[in-house]
Amino acid sequence: MTTLRIEVDDARPVAANCDESFLNVTLADGRVLRAPLWWYPRLFAASAQQRAAIETSPLGVHWPEIDEDISVASILRGQKAPGAKPTVAAHQQ
Repeated sequence: MTTLRIEVDDARPVAANCDESFLNVTLADGRVLRAPLWWYPRLFAASAQQRAAIETSPLGVHWPEIDEDISVASILRGQKAPGAKPTVAAHQQ
């Protein structure tokens, strides 16, 4: 079995934003993570204004208006939220 080890200092998010289809998270070491919004149904259903109200923490990102938290580790693992289902648009990308 393979274990994913993450150096916390390097994997600290320093910026995050959402476009119409993706969550983008920039890490302290310069990597940019990109995950489809459909992976996170609560975030996908939020308005653009709610998605823009992002707070970063040492381990992930938080949207206080919709009570959503996503860790850097879960993005790196490709872990989708329970109930996440691809949209028609996701199949076209």
